[in-house]
Amino acid sequence: MKKLYSDAAAALDGVLFDGMTICAGGFGLCGVPVRLIDAIEAAGTKRLTCVSNNAGIDGQGLGKLLRSRQIAKMVASYVGENKEFERQFLAGELEVEFCPQGTLAERCRAGGAGIPGFYTRTGVGTLAAEGKELKEFDGETYVLERGIRADLAVVKGWKADEAGNLVFRKTARNFNQPMATAGKICIAEVEEIVPVGALDPDHIHLPGIFVNRLILGAPYDKPIEFRTVRQREAA
Repeated sequence: MKKLYSDAAAALDGVLFDGMTICAGGFGLCGVPVRLIDAIEAAGTKRLTCVSNNAGIDGQGLGKLLRSRQIAKMVASYVGENKEFERQFLAGELEVEFCPQGTLAERCRAGGAGIPGFYTRTGVGTLAAEGKELKEFDGETYVLERGIRADLAVVKGWKADEAGNLVFRKTARNFNQPMATAGKICIAEVEEIVPVGALDPDHIHLPGIFVNRLILGAPYDKPIEFRTVRQREAA
């Protein structure tokens, strides 16, 4: 099966449709599939439900799809750095499902593993548990959380071989790995593609069986979410 595609638009060809659910990897501005997000913006696909730890910042990451009004619903954990997200949410223009960070990662991992739901203590007694089933285990209350399955997962890796085996780098592994398994189709962009056999099998974070399509996204800029500098001292 051919996995390598020339660019993001080619990799997304025939996959996108209005109203679809997309799991997007990334943690802050780290490990964000920017080439694929740019291609989704260019395609103009509408009424998207996007599942991601955060929504990027204004003009970066999923913030681009918020700006273009292509996202109808966000399922996310942390969204505090995006003014357009705040504006749309407070104006009632964007549906939002907040989810504790670890629970969100586990919901995607569970969906990818074929687990329809699981119980957790996280969120019990808070708004996160409203309307959900509660159950007692060993004298403790747990809340039922549903696994997440998406029509498409878009992720960014550090290295891949031509069979789609992926290596993530540091913090980028946090959400890209579970998001990738939660998609019915997974498309990955990476910084480097090497021949099959060049990667140590013990260093592979995501087996190629989960990756349907693959593109080389390099070169990448490295945006900084918060640039903090001290005042230069007088000579």
